[in-house]
Amino acid sequence: MITQADEQRVLDLVPRGLFINGSWQDAADKQTLDVIDPATGKVLVSIADAAPADGMAAMEAADNAQQAWAKTAPRERAEILRAAFEKVTAMSDEFALVMSLEMGKPFQEAKGEVAYGAEFLRWFSEEAPRITGRYGTAPDGKNRIMVLKKPVGPSLFITPWNFPLAMATRKMAPAIAAGCTMILKPAALTPLTSMLFVKVLEEVGIPKGVINVIQTTRPGLVTGPIIKDERLRKLSFTGSTGVGRALIADSAERV
Repeated sequence: MITQADEQRVLDLVPRGLFINGSWQDAADKQTLDVIDPATGKVLVSIADAAPADGMAAMEAADNAQQAWAKTAPRERAEILRAAFEKVTAMSDEFALVMSLEMGKPFQEAKGEVAYGAEFLRWFSEEAPRITGRYGTAPDGKNRIMVLKKPVGPSLFITPWNFPLAMATRKMAPAIAAGCTMILKPAALTPLTSMLFVKVLEEVGIPKGVINVIQTTRPGLVTGPIIKDERLRKLSFTGSTGVGRALIADSAERV
């Protein structure tokens, strides 16, 4: 049986800040957001609520880390992903309880999402060393064609409230494997599971600046400037059609 002590223990595992350039920190304007237990309507925890300045700080950190991260050996990136898989799997109960508390998903169903989400980490840990190119003869028979695959660069990932771990790992794991830095903006309703996952990545040795997390109740003000920033090279979003259309409009000038 899950007790209140169990609930408090797992909530205490979750950081309360934004994760920017390798450190957990308060929002630039010190604003916070309350994460609500949908079963009771009570506040679970209060956490940092990113301001526009925090979004740009995350963009700066991701851009600064990109060149060095892209040069890391694929095997090194694979080992980080494998270590993250092992740790998330070992913490299955903790992840599931955090998820259940913040979004109301039944505990056993939440454990199913943890297993599902962790598989993206294992899969891409095995794919990272297999990034291949192509070498061949040109049609004229006189030249050679060489195709190299390189990381696209800093990426912004926006995830929905209903799969807070699986949608984060589904986007982040391939980016880590490919050598891309990233900014994660989890849903303000359910940010804790993603924050706990990023804490795991920090603990297994992800270099500073590679992962940045900016949960916020002001998404347009925070992500809008990031999307329009020329340093951002990739946007991935899972959510409503309306928000998707707005993001397409924001990014259209840079397609």
